[in-house]
Amino acid sequence: MKITHRLAQLQQEHVVMELEGIDRMYLNAYVPQLTSERGIAAFCRGYLGHRFASTKQAVAMTEAFVKSIQTFIQQEGLELVRFQKGQRKDDIMKARLRRFKKPEGVVFVGVAQEKVRVPRTTRIHVQSGGTIPWIIYSTALVNVYYFYCLDRDFGPFFLKFCPYFPYGAKLCLNGHEYLKCQLAQRGIAFAALDNGLLSCAEVPTAQRICDGLSAPKIEAFFRKWLARLPHPYSAKDRRAGYRYDLSILQAEFSLTQIWDRAVYGRCFFEEVIRENIDLGRPEQVQLIFGRKMQRKTATDGRCRTRIITEGVIPSLHVYYKNTHLKQYHKHQQQGGGLRTETTINNTYDFGVGRRLKNLAALRQIGFAANRRVLEVEQLTHDCHIGAQASDQL
Repeated sequence: MKITHRLAQLQQEHVVMELEGIDRMYLNAYVPQLTSERGIAAFCRGYLGHRFASTKQAVAMTEAFVKSIQTFIQQEGLELVRFQKGQRKDDIMKARLRRFKKPEGVVFVGVAQEKVRVPRTTRIHVQSGGTIPWIIYSTALVNVYYFYCLDRDFGPFFLKFCPYFPYGAKLCLNGHEYLKCQLAQRGIAFAALDNGLLSCAEVPTAQRICDGLSAPKIEAFFRKWLARLPHPYSAKDRRAGYRYDLSILQAEFSLTQIWDRAVYGRCFFEEVIRENIDLGRPEQVQLIFGRKMQRKTATDGRCRTRIITEGVIPSLHVYYKNTHLKQYHKHQQQGGGLRTETTINNTYDFGVGRRLKNLAALRQIGFAANRRVLEVEQLTHDCHIGAQASDQL
């Protein structure tokens, strides 16, 4: 089919629903005082009261934590699933979630061996002679426990604990699952995509719900489940200040535009693919992400474009440092939609801290990048607009 409309016209006349919100988030849960060798030494000597700092002094805590996990599994009547290499954990969750009848709770617990960064104790020589124990960081292959759960407000998620001191954890949640739960609680009709919405009876309400997913809500959600699941730190430890905090490892910010007819969406995206292979050039990336790049950054390969075809569905990828912008045509039946999503894997790419309190600043960056890439694509395709405007002037 030959396009007879400009890209701007197609979006203005044939997009029937538009929704932007947070998609997947991967958060790091850590104890701020225990992120360095000095902090761990202070924990062992200052808090536990040992003469020398050694990770062996936390063995009793580790054994108690693993035992509490095993006790929790038995008391809740859960199955411990041992993940196999290459096995998709999300597929296991989806299959078990279909059989899960409770409004919320732990669906199952999984365990897998993974490499993690952990403190170790070594011995170093001192000037006076002899050796003393010393804390260093290295990697170790340990059993990591996954708690796959269902929350009545946030939907399915998982919380992963490393049972090795200082017991780092990871939280993975999905903003679109949060949106679906909130719409269902309000009795608002909607048609769901695999990761988003195809239609909604009250789009402004859905957008307000997406905008309302804030750092304090995520923090409260995390604390709620920390209180329900096995916890490595006692109440005494938490009163002493050894409490988990959250930082952002990965955050996806998406813009979904649903078309009235699938053919318009396909034509729009085919034209975008054809005209925008050069989106990864530094001058284009600067426009999309609003960042002025140094000469080294512009030439070291950290800015690039990729066109990936999986089956017959192409996708456009633009990279800036550790940030990935992806665009593809989603759910081509029933009208379909254009999904534009920016994934920030390192907040320092934009001069923003990693703490969860910086989520509002990251939202602005991610959503602005999604809007800018659409503007750049429209200007690239409709370059004759400048000549027309000049003639009219």
